[in-house]
Amino acid sequence: MSKAHDCAPLTQWLYGSMARRLPPLNALRAFEAAARLGNFTRAAEELCVTQGAVSRHVATLEGWLRLPLFDRARHGIRLTAAGQSYFDTARAALDQIDYGTRQLQAGPDERRLRIKLPPTFAIRWLVPRLARFHALHPRIDVQITTSHERADFDREDVDVSIHSEATPPAGPGFRRLFGETLVPVCAPGLLARGPALARPGDLAQHVLLCSMNRPKDWPAWLAAAGAPQIDGNGGLKFENAALAYQAAADQLGVTVALDAFVRDDLATGRLVAPFALRVATRGAYYLAWRDQAQQPERVRAFDEWIVDEAQAMEIG
Repeated sequence: MSKAHDCAPLTQWLYGSMARRLPPLNALRAFEAAARLGNFTRAAEELCVTQGAVSRHVATLEGWLRLPLFDRARHGIRLTAAGQSYFDTARAALDQIDYGTRQLQAGPDERRLRIKLPPTFAIRWLVPRLARFHALHPRIDVQITTSHERADFDREDVDVSIHSEATPPAGPGFRRLFGETLVPVCAPGLLARGPALARPGDLAQHVLLCSMNRPKDWPAWLAAAGAPQIDGNGGLKFENAALAYQAAADQLGVTVALDAFVRDDLATGRLVAPFALRVATRGAYYLAWRDQAQQPERVRAFDEWIVDEAQAMEIG
């Protein structure tokens, strides 16, 4: 007797033991729709069949399972306990199939999320959190472009944009993320070697670092601190605030930072805040997206995620 012949019974036993017990799939679809919509008529409309066809499919499934799935009454249908349990399982399974099908059919452009935002926001806030977004949505490819210019959705291939605005933008397609709070920061080593920073007026003895993109920050904080005579923009200037923060960490001087962008540095001691005064500006960061009736799934996913992250930061 050949080896192939010897293995046949074992193969048949293995495959037979693993055979799926699947109900008639059309009957399952009809049941899930009827249970979700609570009505045979609406289920029929969704599936583009007659109400009688839905009723027959459900009856076929009940016969196959040998269990009643609905209690039928004059005023409608109601799931039995077994029906509710089976509905939960069926809906989760069909949702997974639907999601997998959509992902398989989605082209590269539908999976690519294009974000335009300022370099400091990207470096100091978004990128350190991006792993959490990727863990939730591993099939979305994130493409980041940094610029101080606001996105022109009519001309640019951009899905979402993030920028600071002095006043809330008008019209649809915007969402506030968080406000701006100014705080001077420097390296611990700068304080150790002096001069002292006991009062805001002592800043006159230090090199002040500033971002050319945010020339109003130092004057706003100094005015609130009662030291408007100090020229906050007379020291070292950098193209963006992220460079000024790095210069402060390297003990080149003191910079005025946005609290949201230096919280981790303050928590770890890489930077320190010599003054308790924090000054809120009129500005805030906003998320903007292309104004269209139906947002792509990748945009909705990012919108929900970044709002949660911003809220968690402000609560924290």
